[in-house]
Amino acid sequence: MNKLLTRLFSVAFLTLHTVMMSAQTDSTKLNQLNFGLNVMTHGEMMNGGLPYSRTDVPEKRSSFLLGRFRLLVGYERPYLEVQAVVQNKSVWGTSGGQTLNLYEGWVKGKAPCGLFAQLGRVALSYDDERIIGPNDFAMASMSHDVVRVGYEGHGHQAHAIFAYNQNAEHVYSTTYYDNGSQPYKTMQTFWYHYDVPRFPLGASLLFMNVGMQAGELDRPAEEPSQGENSSKPASTEYQQLYGGYLNFHPRRLTLEAAYYRQTGKIVNATSKGASDIRAWMLGTKATFQPADSYGFTVGYDYLSGDEDVIAPDPGDIGLIQHTTNMGFCPLFGSRNKFYGIMDYFYESAYINGFTPGLQNAFIGGFGNPVPQLNISATYHYLAVATSLEKGNRTLGHSIDLQATYTFSDVVSLSAGYTLMFGTDTLERLKREASEKSARWGWFSLVVSPKLFSTKW
Repeated sequence: MNKLLTRLFSVAFLTLHTVMMSAQTDSTKLNQLNFGLNVMTHGEMMNGGLPYSRTDVPEKRSSFLLGRFRLLVGYERPYLEVQAVVQNKSVWGTSGGQTLNLYEGWVKGKAPCGLFAQLGRVALSYDDERIIGPNDFAMASMSHDVVRVGYEGHGHQAHAIFAYNQNAEHVYSTTYYDNGSQPYKTMQTFWYHYDVPRFPLGASLLFMNVGMQAGELDRPAEEPSQGENSSKPASTEYQQLYGGYLNFHPRRLTLEAAYYRQTGKIVNATSKGASDIRAWMLGTKATFQPADSYGFTVGYDYLSGDEDVIAPDPGDIGLIQHTTNMGFCPLFGSRNKFYGIMDYFYESAYINGFTPGLQNAFIGGFGNPVPQLNISATYHYLAVATSLEKGNRTLGHSIDLQATYTFSDVVSLSAGYTLMFGTDTLERLKREASEKSARWGWFSLVVSPKLFSTKW
């Protein structure tokens, strides 16, 4: 691994050096410095659907306000780009525990032939963001410490991404990685996209190899096992995800399709043990916009789930051990975009750690009845993807309503309201001390002015 990282950094350095030498010989030298802000105020009101924070005070309603502040600094010149984004996120009224971090900080060199190299903390976004996206609705968003090299030109885009995460500078001890800013220890991703010339079709291929930390720190690998419940030696377990995405957009119709498979090993977050994973997903979506002022969407998602899922009655144990995990995990995707904006199903666990999968059939409409106002409404039929011992597969019905008003190019206000009508199956699988049905409202005020820009 150290040799591989050394070679990667060498390639990135040589690419950047070549780019900078090319820039020095360019007769159109141009330096540009930009400063900007991105301020988001986000509020939520939840009633039902989530577990109570205290079982002795069963409140059904929860309300809070969040604030996010970003300072953006960017520098550009021919063939070279540098960007830093400092982010603070906090709940209104808190005196401590605020999150201040470097959301993005990278340097990118670009050659005239289309080659580029990027190094640092980057907010990654690919295709429809189902597998890799910033998930910006979650306020803190997601970024990755990576080396990214690739080529872009003539309709082709090819990216190679490499990451290796540590908790600290371990000089004499170990490379054990746990509770870091990212859930994975190592990651290698290869993405290729092609836009067909003079034809409205784009296609992507994606391959990921993700290494997760398993076992426990300070457990020698040669130490004999002390039984099934004993601690496990530290190791890195790898899972692979591969598949593709299609986007066909003739005139006012857009057809999208995605298919991915997962293999390898998955690590249990509680026991730190690993088991095989064999999972897959399929997603389709059609968008028809007969006029500029309105349109319609319809689609279907299928994410595989574990077999023999037991949904016991309250008070029953109903445990079963799975040797192979069949539940698909969207990894680092923007999940609120696909399975209902409340994201009932991939942010919180099911009872006994099962993943029954998900079927999501949806239909909706959108439009702008007046200038600067966009509205949308989407209905989701939600069901598990596997058979259940008790109950039917239907999880519930969800309706998402959303409106966005753009006051100017720097100020916008979005608001939404979700109705979730859950079934007994949802309540049985989640086993949460709350109502199976829910009502959830939210708003986001975004102000993103450009403060200062200069060229020389």
